[in-house]
Amino acid sequence: MIDVIVVGGGPTGLMLSCELRLHGVRVVVLERLTEPTGQSRGQGLHTRSVELMDQRGLLDRFLAVSEKFQVGGLFGGIVKPWPDRLDTAHPYGVATPQPVTERLLEERALELGTEIRRGCEVVGLSQDEDGVTVELADGTRLRSRHLVGCDGGRSLVRKEIGVGFPGEPAKVETLLGEMELTEDPAAVAAVVEEVRRTQLRFGAAPLGDGVYRVVVPADGVAEDRASAPTLEEFRQRLRAVAGTDFGACAPRWLSRFGDATRQAERYRVGRVLLAGDAAHIHPPTGGQGLNLGVQDAFNLGWKLAAVVNGWAPEGLLDSYHAERHPVGARVLENTRAQITLLGTDPGATALRELFSRLMDFEEVNRYVTGMITAVEVRYDFGEGHTLLGRRMRDVRLKRGRLYELMRGGRGLLLDQTGRLSAAGWADRVDHVVDVSEELDVPAVLLRPDGHVAWAGEDQAELLDHLPRWFGAAAD
Repeated sequence: MIDVIVVGGGPTGLMLSCELRLHGVRVVVLERLTEPTGQSRGQGLHTRSVELMDQRGLLDRFLAVSEKFQVGGLFGGIVKPWPDRLDTAHPYGVATPQPVTERLLEERALELGTEIRRGCEVVGLSQDEDGVTVELADGTRLRSRHLVGCDGGRSLVRKEIGVGFPGEPAKVETLLGEMELTEDPAAVAAVVEEVRRTQLRFGAAPLGDGVYRVVVPADGVAEDRASAPTLEEFRQRLRAVAGTDFGACAPRWLSRFGDATRQAERYRVGRVLLAGDAAHIHPPTGGQGLNLGVQDAFNLGWKLAAVVNGWAPEGLLDSYHAERHPVGARVLENTRAQITLLGTDPGATALRELFSRLMDFEEVNRYVTGMITAVEVRYDFGEGHTLLGRRMRDVRLKRGRLYELMRGGRGLLLDQTGRLSAAGWADRVDHVVDVSEELDVPAVLLRPDGHVAWAGEDQAELLDHLPRWFGAAAD
């Protein structure tokens, strides 16, 4: 029997498989497509995802093929300088096209021993007390202890387990694609600059060799949202919005997306869980979708591994929904607000001008940037130290960096006193005695995802908190 089947080989599914393999879980990824599409809807990693990649030793791979960027307040088309004092040691994003992100994560997943099966379409599943049975299009049946649906907004897994997907239907639609533009680059840039004075859902970004990433408002909402637009549809919309089609030709890929916002009512039903777009869909405003899915996987991976390996405390797997569902809901809210700001009517224009002035205040800019980049995400662990529930930034220690100590996906007791002990949990928690000028608390207990589970210096308090996240002490 397979430990975990992951349905969907996009960034969320691949990240999840990496997290599970760190703990020796046997993972099989089932991907419907025989080859990656090459479509680049996600354009990079925000700060929180950059932190996660560094924590797992992957950041250097991304930086080798990507550029850093700092765009503070990337909200509703309003661009402001990067704010000061954001709670991170990585105050930047990484511009990485989605195909590159997928390639890097797939390489890492394979290095860790993940089995990836392409051309495997799931057409049905059922579960019982002992596991999940999956039926493939070719009639093959597979059996696993758990299954995670990372199979996108039209998730078959979500439908098979009967989870509702309430929300708002699409009211506007946008065309997105990559194609050649034969018009003079200077002329293209001038038209784009002029049109974007009033229409922020329009753009043409050069990718090199005459190829552009083009985005333009569609004419209404298509009846069949799954069907790709034609090149002629793109040309018509470019002429309608910009007065020229720029000589568009030779498309690499064409797609459409709407502004629907929907969220799964539950992220878990028995042995089946949902992550990424299977759990939530929203407009791509602010570039949060890929990042939200990767962060879902980072939260879920160690918890599911703990269940498979038999040491998970009661309720640990349910904390995935409890922690991530509110985060997804807030992203749906802020993307819907951004769509309103991107409108062209006088009310939307006035609102955008007002919001732009508000973001000139440093605290507002920092709040919005922290929201978009997920740096401000804090889970509710109850009353306690101000650090409780927050993700610890990469503090510098006397003998290195914090994130360098967390590459293996284990918990960590960072002890500046040298008087504490986590001896009964040594197989799950690393105890590091070191000091940091950036940490003004005697000790912190970190979950494998870097969130602070406890802070203080009292051994009895520590022993009360260790079982909550790491199960019973070993004999």
